[in-house]
Amino acid sequence: MRIRTILYLFLSLLFIFISITPVFAQEDEQALDLASDAKSALLMERDTGTIIFEKNANEPLPPASMVKIMTLLIVMEELAKGNLKKNEMVRVSENASSMGGSQVFLETGEEISVDDLIKSVAIASGNDASVALAERISGSEQSFVKRMNEKVAELQLKNTRFKNVTGLPAKDQYSTAYDMAVIAKALLQYEDITTYTSIYEDYLRKGQKNEFWLVNTNKLVRFYPGVDGLKTGYTSEAKYCLTATAEKNDMRMITVVMGADSVKKRNHATSEMLDYAFNHYETEQLFAKGDVIKTVPLLKAEQRDIQIVTGDSVRTIYKKEKPYENIKTHVKIEDDFSLPIKKGEQVGVLTVKDNNHVLSETPLIVDSDIKEASFLTLFKRTLENLSKAR
Repeated sequence: MRIRTILYLFLSLLFIFISITPVFAQEDEQALDLASDAKSALLMERDTGTIIFEKNANEPLPPASMVKIMTLLIVMEELAKGNLKKNEMVRVSENASSMGGSQVFLETGEEISVDDLIKSVAIASGNDASVALAERISGSEQSFVKRMNEKVAELQLKNTRFKNVTGLPAKDQYSTAYDMAVIAKALLQYEDITTYTSIYEDYLRKGQKNEFWLVNTNKLVRFYPGVDGLKTGYTSEAKYCLTATAEKNDMRMITVVMGADSVKKRNHATSEMLDYAFNHYETEQLFAKGDVIKTVPLLKAEQRDIQIVTGDSVRTIYKKEKPYENIKTHVKIEDDFSLPIKKGEQVGVLTVKDNNHVLSETPLIVDSDIKEASFLTLFKRTLENLSKAR
């Protein structure tokens, strides 16, 4: 492998790590008296990854059903790739229907749509639905769990290990408030996930004799304005957990609470973190996800000009009383491209600075597959260039 290719791969991995590594708030924020009833907690702004508050955020703890955030992340990836369709019918195995804990009472041999299975996981935390999706995607729950842990490694998370797709008690299954926030951040890149997690109530098999009432386990969806996800969790070991997200004034926050003694205390800790964020912070969007940053001519590509776009929304976050005064952006694009390039592949980075202080670094990607030009295409271009030179 050429040295340049090795260097490119190294830089790509580095940029991916940067893009998912949140910036911690200043020390004075860490003295905030928030989430006092939680064993561990964290408050993060979604787009910038800025952590506004954390409490024991890197302490490994049992995550209970918050495991399903990773389950849903892989499901959404499969939908985006076209490997899974929402209207596809999935046959429920005996293994899936036998899951204990929270369930939607799927029956062995029953056929149910992927869309309804996602609803069952996102709203009612159905363990049986989670396993049914895992088996459809990977063939077995354990194969799916292997993929979950591969995703953990891809996200550069050091304190998470999954043993199942449900969050049911399992030896050596653990995560942290920080890790759960990063997984939630990745899931929220799929914007339609909140169309599921924001539903307070719905029905499975509506109108049939065996219809089942789905009620959201996250009551803040109904009682805290702006909350539209994500996932609760409870076991006797983990106690009451919640990874939540809320959006107000075009600013989205992620909160994680682990180890609260009651639903009331869990919801209170979440609410006070959200209150603090929305009362004291604002964001400003510089670029939307998918905005064209630069068009680059590429002689050797089938498509002569390639568009380089933002891989995510680019924002700044600041305290309301302390806005930034000298925001500048810097675009770095790779000097040379190895063809072919797949849609979504990173080819550069957009850096946002306030004076010399780096506020964020966002991956720049190509917005379509870029194929190597055929001999005929290159020949035609050569003729065109010769004609223009005359």
